Amino acid sequence: MALAMIQEGAEPLHYCEGSARLLLGTGFFRPESRPARDCSVLLARTLVRQRPLLALDLMAGCGIRSLRWGLEAQTASIWANDADPDRLPLLEHNLAQLPAEVARRCTALTAQQLLAGCLQRQERFDLVDLDAFGSVSALLPLALEAVRFDGVLMLASSDGRSPTGHDRPAAVRRLGAAARAHPASWELALRLQLGMVARCAWALGRGIEPLFNFSEGRTFRTAVRLLRRPATGEERNLGLLAHCHGCGDQQVQSLLELRRWQPCGCTSPAVPPLAVSGPLWIGNLQQPATLSAMLDQAALAPLTLAAAGERLLRRLLADPAPTARCWPTEAIARALGLGQPPLVPLVMALQQQGFSAAASGVMAGQLRSDAPWPRILETARAVLAATAAK
Repeated sequence: MALAMIQEGAEPLHYCEGSARLLLGTGFFRPESRPARDCSVLLARTLVRQRPLLALDLMAGCGIRSLRWGLEAQTASIWANDADPDRLPLLEHNLAQLPAEVARRCTALTAQQLLAGCLQRQERFDLVDLDAFGSVSALLPLALEAVRFDGVLMLASSDGRSPTGHDRPAAVRRLGAAARAHPASWELALRLQLGMVARCAWALGRGIEPLFNFSEGRTFRTAVRLLRRPATGEERNLGLLAHCHGCGDQQVQSLLELRRWQPCGCTSPAVPPLAVSGPLWIGNLQQPATLSAMLDQAALAPLTLAAAGERLLRRLLADPAPTARCWPTEAIARALGLGQPPLVPLVMALQQQGFSAAASGVMAGQLRSDAPWPRILETARAVLAATAAK
């Protein structure tokens, strides 16, 4: 089994993942985060095909990502850093397994200190991983400065309350955005995070290209390619998302084309106004070409991708997420006053009518579609009737 805890005689307990076998120490570590680490290794493998890879692991912990980058992605140079000086011996011990040809540095600096030094020296990397506790907003401008053109920033935030609408003042402080309760809460958090990345990159005169975004509800993970300049029309991907808690309708607007919200299906004056979140990213969350290349690399390195990671990548590949309008099938059932419609037949029925529709790759059991809300409900009712008639 690729994931195992091994005890050999009097040796200390080791953890095995992919091609890595290392000591974990006593610090924070989640074996359940392996799919995210698998994705980072496969992304590194795709980048290595373009040029020798210089990688920076800002919050390395025990060094498992860095070790796997060197062993499984043939990364040319790795800088592994963790702010806790007590973990530095463990980090150095684990990375001593890297092949001799892999240049390496191990440091115990705060992320702010390290990134400020890189900016002063104009030192940049092809892959920067920022896996933070809480929000990443304070570090984001410096982290983007550390990424080369066409390089990739991977970031993870464990701040789940503010971007999901549970702490609205904190969302304004940390994200510079409004976050309201929404049925696709994980996706809302990812789009708010991506919108923050875009605004920071644009302020530097750069552009971004989202590669993949996902969450398990605890941590919100984003990977973006940094471009020399924004692509034509890239700014149209920043907008607002409105949700009606009365009838369930959702609307999306680009900030470049902001206008009055359209009437929803509510007729009662007692229904509260639309709950509007943003600014946030309203364009694609996933880049199919990158996800396909990562799966191709997994076929060449069987130890790299565990079953959970493969399921994740295939879900994301099937749903590039071109629109932010998502509904749980339970919400559709409540709006109809009927049973829960089966998701796959509903997706197919909407596609046959010429609408964009998919099962969300971000949250299970959710429909993504650009179809008008009344048409979704009408189609769901027809699907339920057809299912009952069988």
